[in-house]
Amino acid sequence: MKKVFMPIIAIFMLFVLAACGGADKTKEDSGEQKEELTIGVIPAQTEGEMQGAMEKLESLLEEKMDREVKIDTYPDYNGVVEAMNFDKIDMAFFGPLTYVIAHEKSGAEAIITQLVDGEPFYHSYIITHKDNAFDSLEDFLKESKKYDFAFGDPNSTSGSLIPSIELGDRGVFTDENEHEFNTVRYTGSHDATALAVQNKQVDAGAIDSAIYDQLIESGKIDESQLKVIWKSDKLFQYPWAVNKEMDDETVKQLQDIFVNIDDKEILDAFGASGFTKASNEDYESIRQAAIKQGVIKE
Repeated sequence: MKKVFMPIIAIFMLFVLAACGGADKTKEDSGEQKEELTIGVIPAQTEGEMQGAMEKLESLLEEKMDREVKIDTYPDYNGVVEAMNFDKIDMAFFGPLTYVIAHEKSGAEAIITQLVDGEPFYHSYIITHKDNAFDSLEDFLKESKKYDFAFGDPNSTSGSLIPSIELGDRGVFTDENEHEFNTVRYTGSHDATALAVQNKQVDAGAIDSAIYDQLIESGKIDESQLKVIWKSDKLFQYPWAVNKEMDDETVKQLQDIFVNIDDKEILDAFGASGFTKASNEDYESIRQAAIKQGVIKE
C-alpha cells in the first residue's frame, strides 16, 4: 500500500501546484495584481506639518488607482534625487532645481505641477523683520557685513539657487564660506527660515513666495512682523516627476487624479490652489540657472 499511496499523493500535489501557478499567472496577466507605487516628497515644510496631508494623498491615490501607494517625506532635497536615481521610487515631488538635477542624472520626467491662485508660477522672496530700517535689497546690502543671512535647503530653487545668483550678481555672495555678510546659514526648510527672520535670529532670509503666503494664512508666522524686500522673476512651480520607466497609461492616470484634487489639507501642504500638467520644457530656465551656478555641467 505504501508504494502505491506515495505516487498518488505526489501526482495530486503536482496537479495542485500547477493549477495554483496557472491561476497566479492568469491573475498577473489580467492586470489584477499591481506593484506598490512608491513616491518621495521633498520637505516643502517641516516633516510633521506634511505628515497628515501625505497620509490623505496616499489614501486618495490608493482608492483611485486600486493599488498600494507608499509616500515618504525625505529629510532633505538631495535624498529624493538619490532615491529616484537609484530606482527606489516611482514618482517624486521635487523643487524645480532638484527636478532638473534628477532629470539630468536619471531621466526623471515632470508630469504635474501645482497652481497658486490659478497660475503655475511662484517667486523667490527675500524677507526681513519689520523693525529693520531697510525696505529694499539695495539698502540691506549697503551694510551687508553687519547682517546675518539665511538660505533654506542648499538644493532649494527659491530658498537657495535663485537668491544666491541674485546676491552673486550684486557681488556679496559666492558660497557659504565666501560672502560679504556677517554670517550665512542654511536652515533646511522654508518655514524654518521664516521663523528665524521673525524671531530675529537672522536679519534676512530667502523663501518660496507660495509657502510664505501659506504660512501667513495658517497663522504659523505673523505677517505684521515681516516685510518682503526682494522678489524674483516668475519661476515655474514645483513638479511631480516620474521614473523614466513609467508607462504612459499610469502617467495619464496620475495626471487625471492630480488635476482633480481639491482637498484643502493636501493643497495647503504644498501652498497650492490646485494642480495642472507639466513637462520637462517648463524647467529650462531653472536648468540654465543651475548651469550658471555650476550645479549642472553642460
